[in-house]
Amino acid sequence: MQRDSISAQDVAVSAQDEQTPVKGWSRQDTTWMLSLFGTAVGAGILFLPINAGMGGFWPLVLMAAIIGPMTYLAHRGLSRFVCSSKNPGSDITQVVEEHFGVSAGKAITVLYFFAIFPIVLIYGVGITNTVDSFIVNQLGFASPPRIILSAVLIIGMMSVMVAGEKFMLKVTQFLVYPLVAILAFMSFYLIPDWKLDALQVVPSTGEFLGTVWLTIPVLVFAFNHSPAISQFSVSLKRDHGNNAAKKADVILRNTSMMLVGFVMLFVFSCVLSLSPAQLAEAKSQNLAILSYLANVHSSGFVSYFGPIIAFIAIISSFFGHYLGATEGLKGMITKQLRSSNKEVSDAKLNKFILGFMFFSIWIVAVINPSILGMIEALGGPIIAAILYLMPMYAVHKVPALKAYRGRISNVFVVIAGLLAMTAILFGLMS
Repeated sequence: MQRDSISAQDVAVSAQDEQTPVKGWSRQDTTWMLSLFGTAVGAGILFLPINAGMGGFWPLVLMAAIIGPMTYLAHRGLSRFVCSSKNPGSDITQVVEEHFGVSAGKAITVLYFFAIFPIVLIYGVGITNTVDSFIVNQLGFASPPRIILSAVLIIGMMSVMVAGEKFMLKVTQFLVYPLVAILAFMSFYLIPDWKLDALQVVPSTGEFLGTVWLTIPVLVFAFNHSPAISQFSVSLKRDHGNNAAKKADVILRNTSMMLVGFVMLFVFSCVLSLSPAQLAEAKSQNLAILSYLANVHSSGFVSYFGPIIAFIAIISSFFGHYLGATEGLKGMITKQLRSSNKEVSDAKLNKFILGFMFFSIWIVAVINPSILGMIEALGGPIIAAILYLMPMYAVHKVPALKAYRGRISNVFVVIAGLLAMTAILFGLMS
C-alpha cells in the first residue's frame, strides 16, 4: 500500500512542522472561521433546543461543558488527517486511498457521501418549511404550492455553489455576520420569558446520564462542520504548505469557541423560555425552534426575525454540506470509472452531479419527511465514525501522523465517538 512508502524523513518533517510558529491571523482565516461556523449553524442548531431541551435543564449544562472539546478535537483530527497527504491538492477521499489503499478509499468515499448527503436533503426540507411557515403565519398569505416553492429555494441555494468557492465564501461571510448578531440579540431578548422553575427539576443520576448519552448524537450533528473540513484543509495546504495542520488547529479552535459561545447561549435561552410540552409540539410540527417561537410569541421582533435567522442559518449551512456531498459523489463516481478503465470527463460529471443533487433535494423537500428522524437515522452513525473514529485510527496506523500519537485527547475523541454511535443504535432499536 502507498502508506508504506512514507519514510522516516516524512515523519520527522511532520514533527518539525508541529514546532513551526504559525503565521499571524489573517482576513482569510476569518473568512474560513465564519464559513465553518456557518456550516455548523444549520438545521442541527435550530433543532438542537428541541431534543436537548426535552431532557431538562441540568443535563443541558453537562452537554454544554463537553461539546466544546468534542467539537474542536474531532474536527482537528479530521483536518490533520487530510493535511497528512504528500500531495497538496488531495481531498479526503484521495487521502484515504493514499494511506489505506484503493479498496478502503472506495469504501470510505461511499460512507463519506452517505454521511453528508442526507443532511443536504434535510436542508431542502428545512428551508421549505421555514419559508412556508413565514408566508402563512407572519405575512398572512396562503401557503404556496410546495413543489414550486421548494424548487425556487433549492435553485437559489445551488446557484451560489455553482458560482464557485470564492463566491460561496463571500456570501457565507455576508450571511454569518448578521446571523451572529441577531442570534445573540435573540438569546438576550428571550431572557424575560425564562421559566426558572426548570432549575428546580433535578433528575436521578441514571436518568441524567441517560439523557446526556441519548442527546450526544444530536450534539454531534448540531456542531458538525466536517463536510467543509476537506476543502478547508486543501485550501490551507495550498496556502501554508507543510504548516497547514498548525494553521488549521488555530482556526478550528476559534471556530469551536465561537460555536459553543453563541449556540449554547441560544439553546439555553430557548429551552428556558418554552415548556417541555411546547418543545414536544415543535417537534411534532417538524418546525425549527425559531419558526415555532415566531408562531407562539407575541413579540413582533421574534415573529419576524425568528424565521429570518432560521432562513440564514440553513442557507449558510447548506453551502458547506453541499460542498462535502458533491466532493464525495464525485470521488465515488471517479473511482468507479477509473477501476473500469473508463475516461472521466469533468464537464459531464459536474453536470450529472448538479442534476442529481437538485432533483434528489427537490423530491425530498416535496415529500417533507421528519427532519429529526432523518438526523438520527441516516447521517448520525456515519458522521460519528468518520469524524471521531477514522482520524484516531489513522493516527495509530499512518506514519505521517506519528507525531500525534500517545495523547489523552485521542482517547477522549474515541470515547465520544463510541458514545455517539451506541446512542444512535440504541435509539434505532428502541
